This record gives sequence, C-alpha cells and structure tokens, in this order.
Amino acid sequence: MADNANGDANGKAKTGLRKGLTNYGDDGFSLFLRRAFIKGAGYTDDALSRPIVAIANTGSAYNPCHGNAPQLIEAIKRGVQLAGGLPVEFPTISIAESFSHPTSMYLRNLMSMDTEEMIRAQPMDAVVLIGGCDKTVPAQLMGAASAGVPAIQLVTGAMLTGSHRGERVGACTDCRRFWASFRGDQIDQEEIDAVNTQLVATVGTCSVMGTASTMACIAEAMGIMLPGGASPPAVSADRIRIAERTGTQAVAMIGAGLTPARILTPKAVENALRVLLAIGGSTNGIIHLTAIAGRLGIRIDLDLLDRMARETPVLVDLKPSGQHYMEDLHRAGGLVTVMRELKDLLHLDALTVTGRTLGEELDAAPPAFKQEVVRPLAKPVYPQGGIAVLRGNLAPGGAIIKQSAANAQLMEHEGRAVVFEDAEDLASRIDDPALDVTAQDVLVLKRIGPVGAPGMPEAGYIPIPRKLAREGVKDMVRISDGRMSGTAAGTIVLHVTPEAAIGGPLAIVRNGDRIRLSVQTRSIELLLSDDDIAARLAALPPRVADPDARGYRKLFLETIMQADDGCDFDFLRAPKVVATVPGDKR
Repeated sequence: MADNANGDANGKAKTGLRKGLTNYGDDGFSLFLRRAFIKGAGYTDDALSRPIVAIANTGSAYNPCHGNAPQLIEAIKRGVQLAGGLPVEFPTISIAESFSHPTSMYLRNLMSMDTEEMIRAQPMDAVVLIGGCDKTVPAQLMGAASAGVPAIQLVTGAMLTGSHRGERVGACTDCRRFWASFRGDQIDQEEIDAVNTQLVATVGTCSVMGTASTMACIAEAMGIMLPGGASPPAVSADRIRIAERTGTQAVAMIGAGLTPARILTPKAVENALRVLLAIGGSTNGIIHLTAIAGRLGIRIDLDLLDRMARETPVLVDLKPSGQHYMEDLHRAGGLVTVMRELKDLLHLDALTVTGRTLGEELDAAPPAFKQEVVRPLAKPVYPQGGIAVLRGNLAPGGAIIKQSAANAQLMEHEGRAVVFEDAEDLASRIDDPALDVTAQDVLVLKRIGPVGAPGMPEAGYIPIPRKLAREGVKDMVRISDGRMSGTAAGTIVLHVTPEAAIGGPLAIVRNGDRIRLSVQTRSIELLLSDDDIAARLAALPPRVADPDARGYRKLFLETIMQADDGCDFDFLRAPKVVATVPGDKR
C-alpha cells in the first residue's frame, strides 16, 4: 500500500526526508530521488535518518544587522547535532531597514510569504528562525504561524555602543539626535562625519529600544524564544551559547509537538502587549504583533490595549524613553528582570518553547540582583505604558503616540496645521526659508500610509523645519498616517487610520485648519463642524488604480490592510477571529 500525502502506509505522520515529497505520482520514487540527490552533498544514511531541524538563514551583505548569522548558524547546528538531529540551513530573503527601497515595511509580507512557503515546501520537523532587523522577526513569526511546523525564534542581538568625543553613542536614537543638531547648525560637517563612524560600532541590531529590540523582547515574552534570548549582544559569547541551546531545543520541540499555535496563544499575545508597554517599546511593535496574532485568528483591540497601557508603567530606562542601551539591559538580567516586576500582571501559565510555562521559567531563572536599568513597579520611568491610543474625527480607526518619548508640554496642544501632501512635497518645502510655520503649529504629512507610500515608511518622524531648528526648536506636534522608527522620540501622532490615500479624514486637512491633540483624553480632532468635514470628504476625487502596478506591487496595493489590522495582506490572515485581546488578566 502506497504512502498518502501526510502519512505512511500505517497511518503514521511522516518525518524527516519523507515529509512533503515532490509529486511525481510515485512516492517511493520521490523519496528515492530525494535521497540520491542529497547524498550528493555527502550525507550518510545515518545522518539522513535523523529528525531534520531547518535553519532559516537571513544573512546578507546588505544587512549588517545580520552580520553574525554565520556564527549563529554554526552554533545552532552544533546544538542540533548534540541533540541527535540533522541541521539543514536554507535561505530566505533578508530585509535591512536602511537598505530597502521604498521601505522595509513594504517587503515584510513578502518575507513572511517566502518563509511560510519554504517551510511548507521543504522537509523539516522543526525550524529555527534567525531574525534581527526590524521587519525580519515579525515576518518570520507570521510565516511560521501560518505554516504550523514547530518553530523557535533566535535574534541576531543588538550591536555594542561606540564613543564620540568621550560620549557613549549607539544607533539609532543618537543618529537622529546628532543629525538634528547638524540640521540646526549646532554641529559642523566635520563632527557629523566623525560621529558617523562611531554610531554603529559592531554588527547587530540597533542598540536602543527600537523596533528590533522591541520585537526581540516580544518574542521572548510570548515564549517563542528561549528565556534570556532577547538581550545578549550580537558579538557576545552569550549570544552564541543561546544559539546552541536554540538548536538543541528545536529537536526537543519535535517530539513535544510544540507548534506556533500552541505557544502564540491569546495569553501569550497579552503577555507580549504588557511587556511592550513596560519596556517603552516601539510603536511598530503594535502593528507587527497585530499581524502575527492575526495569522492565528487573534484580534488586538486598540481600545482595550489603551486600557492596559493606563495600568502598565514603563520600567526600562533605555533610549529613546530613557538613557541606557540594550547591552545594559543584558547586564541587568535581561527581560527576565522586567517580567519579574510584571509577574502579577502576566499570564504565568502560558506555554513556552521549553515545554514549561512562563511562570516556571521565571521561577527557575537566577536570583535578582541590584541594578539601575529596570525600575521597580513602584518607581517607574514613566507612570503609564509607553504607547497611547488616540481617536477622534481625524482618526476614527485610531492612531498611536509614544507618550513616553514625547514632550509633556506638547501632549495637550492646539495649533494651526501646516500640511504636506506627500513625502515629495515634504522634501521640497520643509527647509524652505519662506515656509509659513511657527513652533506652535502642527505639522501634517499625508499619503505615507500602507497604500499611499506605498508601504507605510518611517517618515512620520517629520524633521523640524530648518529655520526653526536653527532657532533651537527640538520638538513639534507632528501627525501622519505613516510610521516612525522605534529609535525616534518626539510628540508624534502615527498610524492615523484610515489613511489619506483611501479617503480617510487626514486627506481633507488644509493649511490653517486647527487641530487639537489631547493625550489625556486620548483624542485627536480636526476643529471643523461635522457638516464641513462631510462636505470636504464628499469632494475628494475618486481613487485611481496605479496603471503601472505589476507583480508584487500590484498584489500589495490590492490586498494590503490598514494599520489597525497589522498591515497584513487580507488573504493571509486567519479566516475567522477566535479571540480578542487584551482581556482581563485573570
């Protein structure tokens, strides 16, 4: 009797090389041919009889954040072999933030599809996902969640900090700080060139609590990464040891059947949201976590998230919300130190990749010690969660502000709108000496959302107009339907939904309109009557399809969803919602 597609003649699930056989109409021949070709790489029958742990290799010369991937792969292989498995690496696309046009977010869903399809297409019993730079970890977890094979995340780790004229510096909060000083003529060309060589001292991801570090912490909080895996620096021995242990654990996950669906549960997602708020994490983390959860039918409710934020203080003193860097968090005990402080607010019964619960892992961690990076719950860096959700007639679907990195004096503000229709308009006029703008105005940038850009670039960090920067202005209220880097700071309203390009209210804002921001009441309002707003919306021209769109761009424009749905493609999400989070902790 021939084997069927998913099992052998005895009904047992296929494993190793017998999984996912190429369809030649004869399974026996398919396996025979597969074994013949892979033996050409020097494998023995003994090696080929072992469970297969695949390793998603995202190393790329265009991605310095993943520059340590070769060392991590060797360590993972060692761990797999020590546990009796067969490691097999395979490539996927790699996305680096500063090397991706038009923006890395445009390619996240493509990487998720690449990851999912390669997991489905190739024989593997488990997979180790190597991610790091902002969009790679969410892309991999989205793909793995959909593919359903036991998966464990490993991050490349943060870079070490550098030094400029005796001052400790690191990417990329300090990149923005020095560039703003250069734009405002506070430093000269010689100094900006000098600091440029120190901001990225080693390979690895940004050294602050940007999106890469946020996603690393989120992955550990959800239990899809080994405990202690988020914080070791890229070039440390700790990072290599975590890689080896990850390979070993991947083998153990096979027998336990620890698929993403068993780990990325509603409780795990709530734990991740709680941690994101407590670490002062990137606003991008909300979009990415929404997309990951959506693959498993878990919906994140922004209003419930805001309620959670009001009772979750920021505990981690890292840039851009604080002063320290990721290597300091590692020395302070890593994310375990944070989660211990949050213990009463977490779902401790959530399962992790170790097969143990989060609570069991926290109990088994080394004892706490005196440190200054993670504050006690009673003495936080910021009294509420780093992110607040705004609503109003300008953002009926919601908007986000990183309040822990904003200017307290601007979080209750009313001002005149200075409008830029798109990124090109911004680039051509922001530094025009004739620009009619004051420090009390509100800068508005349209059409940088998922459809408008396309890809929702990190252009929401609108630069201070040069003439104001020269006067010493450091911050203004800024509003857009785009994103900003998790490394950035400022009073910046982001993810305005629906976006301008699809007819959202942001599209009707004109120069001179009055806008009121109130973080206290969680509102963002265009100060026009309902009738005036309705008339302006009715007068908007109809949307016109891009006549030049083809290939991936065409797919993107036709299926991309808005920020409140994680900017995933509509056809990739789970067919129905099975849970809404966050809920009550108990």
